[in-house]
Amino acid sequence: MTHGASSSPARRSVLGAAVLTTAALGAGAGAARAGERTGAVRPSGEDRGGLPVPTVIAHRGASGYRPEHTIGAYQFALDMGAHVIEQDLVPTKDGHLVCRHENDITGTTDVAAHPEFASRRTTKSVDGVSLTGWFTEDFTLAELKTLRTKERIPGTRQENTLYDGRWTVPTFEEVLQWAEKEGRRRGRPVWLYVETKHPTYFRNIGLGLEERLAKLLRRYGRHRASSPTFLQSFEPTSMERMARLVGTPRVVLLWTPDDRPWDFRESGDPRTVADLVEPDGLDWIAGFAQGIGPLLDLVIPKDANGRLTEPTTLVRDAHARGLVLHPYTMRNENTFLPADFRRGTDPNAYGDVFGAYKAYFATGIDGIFTDNPDTGLLAASDFTA
Repeated sequence: MTHGASSSPARRSVLGAAVLTTAALGAGAGAARAGERTGAVRPSGEDRGGLPVPTVIAHRGASGYRPEHTIGAYQFALDMGAHVIEQDLVPTKDGHLVCRHENDITGTTDVAAHPEFASRRTTKSVDGVSLTGWFTEDFTLAELKTLRTKERIPGTRQENTLYDGRWTVPTFEEVLQWAEKEGRRRGRPVWLYVETKHPTYFRNIGLGLEERLAKLLRRYGRHRASSPTFLQSFEPTSMERMARLVGTPRVVLLWTPDDRPWDFRESGDPRTVADLVEPDGLDWIAGFAQGIGPLLDLVIPKDANGRLTEPTTLVRDAHARGLVLHPYTMRNENTFLPADFRRGTDPNAYGDVFGAYKAYFATGIDGIFTDNPDTGLLAASDFTA
């Protein structure tokens, strides 16, 4: 996740884990009228797949406490009680899908300390951005497994550096096996939220993600509409492609209003995110996806000083089309919070994150991505109490 670089109770059932039912839409619409100013509804209860609403999604695992996209981060998130755990997928040179936020692994592994790989440092253009470093597509899986993971933002999360070097880069198949094992141990499925990263870029270099992902989903029984899995991408056509391959629920990620998804740029589609959040754009998304994952600013914009303003109509408009909303990303540190919820002058100190959660939950979103699942769970419990 994270592109380039967020009245009376109503119960909404989710069909096959993602699609809002007609009856629930009626309840949501009634609650929206009760909260006329914001179009807000107050979600409560569970969806049909057993997920509580609001759903707390562990962003790259419990990445506020462990280096992101490691088995350690996933396990800690699950132990905390996170409802869903996210993976971002990129390929290796020999076609294996591994869990990294980006294919540039310079900042999340110790690759720079491996002299045998020094010559693989290179400069590439990925989705129009020039990057210099080391990239997963230049390593076989066996080579990648010789590296160790580390904290991506040590200046902000110094405590996480304690775990540098503890874990390897996990393959998605290893995560699926881990989820199966934990599911059996706990007597309930482990929900996953799987993102295809830079799918057009990888397809253009012969390492297409979707078919490889679909093969693994079928192998582990997560290819059905009722599977405990969400798929997601910032490239809508990647989710269109997945819709032709598996029944697994799909979500389109949305960044800033002026952003033009990379697949649109490649194909000449002139639409931007601002177009996609309009009724016609949401109608189009609803034709192949069951939800949207908007930047939090698309739900409640900020003013020039970084303070929250009035909610948009996105929640109401998306729900009217049967789409669930799982915006991103909540983090505890001041530097990531709206200005009105920061406390003190230390950007790395925790702010009034519970106040921020309350503001976002009040809009009627169905769930939220967070680096700190324990905080999100407490906030969701407060909201539904």
